[in-house]
Amino acid sequence: MFINELLKAVSKGKSSDTQGGYYYPGDLAVGSLTYTNSEQAKFDVKDDLLRVVKSLRKRNTPTYQDGFYRCVCDPTFLMHLRQNSDFREVARYPGNGQINPLMSAMQPNAAIYMGQGFGQASFVAGEPIMPTGFVFEGVRFFESTNMPSQSATATIGGTSTTYDSAIGMFFGPQSVGVGIGGNNAQVLLNNNDDFSRFIMMIWSLYAGFELLNADFVTVAYSFNV
Repeated sequence: MFINELLKAVSKGKSSDTQGGYYYPGDLAVGSLTYTNSEQAKFDVKDDLLRVVKSLRKRNTPTYQDGFYRCVCDPTFLMHLRQNSDFREVARYPGNGQINPLMSAMQPNAAIYMGQGFGQASFVAGEPIMPTGFVFEGVRFFESTNMPSQSATATIGGTSTTYDSAIGMFFGPQSVGVGIGGNNAQVLLNNNDDFSRFIMMIWSLYAGFELLNADFVTVAYSFNV
């Protein structure tokens, strides 16, 4: 799976401005994970997120066509991010997604006219759509309930033990190669909808994945304390 390939970047060790790898709050290395309190042990928007994005840029990691990196994260990881008032303020607004550059609304100051929702997730009530994520500090975030669990030994508030941590994977294009067999990705609908009272669907893809460039990946952790 795509997520499993991204996790392989952890084998490179601690991420930095020159290589991909893992990232713990405070930019600490495994074996030296010591935090004064539980808040320090959580992935922080004003420090950790900025460090991760800065290092991705330093490593010349390309962005996607919309100009942003991607982050696929566990709901707990996202919860820690949303505890920051600035992050929560941006993530709360639905919007129109990316504007068609051929439309007149796509101007350098379009964000001013369109408000907080410019470039954010597009929510269409009653229609089956793929998630578009939401943008903050150069990253488009997506929440996933399929993230693996992770634990690490750390000292938090003077207590040394093994703590569970949530994962957020930051990456750019060309990180993972995808070989598709048969039809491309599809959303398949179940016709048994009880006269359109509800919609049943699955996401289907026959493909193989392989990590191509571990330096384009940072696997971040946030302790669940």
